[in-house]
Amino acid sequence: MTIRLYDTSARQIRDFDPITPGCVSIYLCGATVQAAPHIGHIRSGLNFDIMRRWFEYRGYAVTFIRNVTDIDDKIIAKSADQGRPWWSIGYENERAFNDGYHALGCLPPTYEPRATGHVTEMVEMMRGLIERGHAYEADGNVYFDVRSFPEYLRLSNQELDNLLQPSGEGETGKRDPRDFAMWKSAKPGEPTWETPWGRGRPGWHLECSAMAHKYLGSEFDIHGGGLDLIFPHHENEIAQAKAFGDAFARYWVHNAWVTMSGEKMSKSLGNSVLVSEMVKHWRPIVLRYYLGTPHYRSMIEYSEEALREAESAFARIEGFVQRVVEKAGGVVEPAAEVPPAFADAMDDDLGVPQALAVVHTTVRQGNSALAADDKEAAVARLAEVRAMLGVLGLDPLDAHWSGEGGDRGETVLTQSVHGVVDSLVGLVLQQRESARARKDWATADAIRDQLNQSGLVIEDGPDGPRWTLGTR
Repeated sequence: MTIRLYDTSARQIRDFDPITPGCVSIYLCGATVQAAPHIGHIRSGLNFDIMRRWFEYRGYAVTFIRNVTDIDDKIIAKSADQGRPWWSIGYENERAFNDGYHALGCLPPTYEPRATGHVTEMVEMMRGLIERGHAYEADGNVYFDVRSFPEYLRLSNQELDNLLQPSGEGETGKRDPRDFAMWKSAKPGEPTWETPWGRGRPGWHLECSAMAHKYLGSEFDIHGGGLDLIFPHHENEIAQAKAFGDAFARYWVHNAWVTMSGEKMSKSLGNSVLVSEMVKHWRPIVLRYYLGTPHYRSMIEYSEEALREAESAFARIEGFVQRVVEKAGGVVEPAAEVPPAFADAMDDDLGVPQALAVVHTTVRQGNSALAADDKEAAVARLAEVRAMLGVLGLDPLDAHWSGEGGDRGETVLTQSVHGVVDSLVGLVLQQRESARARKDWATADAIRDQLNQSGLVIEDGPDGPRWTLGTR
């Protein structure tokens, strides 16, 4: 058994060789809490939640660090715009992120450090870099000298001579415009901390280098984050940490984005879909299925149609689970091991789409056993399905989804009925759409009225009709 991962730094899939046998250390760049999370933000946490679950299934002891960036330019700008303390904005949105992670079934990290709690470690790192000739102070700012570190830009595969380094307001005194700020001098109205070089606040990149060192030491196994973090954030993290003397991360793993109309989902583009709104219209377990089942390195193009397809696909799994629970007369425990084909897929760079195909194949086999009244085979298939869904965080009988202390079978029955109703209503709505297409408005209206009388509210939108439960 060997887990293999795509390493961005090597640009290839590599066998995973941990620093300490039987242990895995993971650092994931977490939330920058200037606003509430959209589903693109949560996808990253969810992808690495699946990674963590698979390592744990394979018997590894996992230390999983997911930081919180609670001070940066965007948070300060929001504070000025809204007339609120920066820490109030940060904490409010940190809670929103944690609510989103929890809603979609992500396990809590081993530790979740905040940047502002680690200024001491940042000062120590800057002092060491200045002593080694890799950093310098100018006008109260502290900059990293990129020319002092020959490995700079190897992760993103860029040429230094072609580099245009992002630069912020007040970053004066640079020896080279490509040098980046580790510490920013104090400005009126901004939060500040005392340092040997004057009061100021940390730069984004320094925060993660210092926190990774604090919680995982000078070398750890996996550093994760979204593709958009490769440059400048991860490049600058590497430069700081390695110039300081750390070996830093052995593997760099990056997840792809959720896009809308081909563009990365982003608040600045106005195309984000907030998790808090999505869970009002879609069951969280369906959202997890939708975001977690594509390969982590594949883009997800957001659409209502794709979500409906995910809902229907998961309903087929839930329906099977419920039918076997009813047949068995009680909850069937997960199997001790997942099927070999599922394990092979997960070992190969977390091949969730291929692993999910094994889930659906096993569900079909279980349904055939039910049709043949073979209770023993059906129960065996459900045990395998539960083991696989547990790895993916999608087991509808798990306490997170069914509720602690509740009747799990009854909960799954409710969820399964929802899926069945969705399929039946979908057929009726297809008949209504056909009537509308042939301009048979009387028939179309009659179908809609009948559905309304049944307690269903039909809404016609740009992506087609959608039903919700109303009051009868």
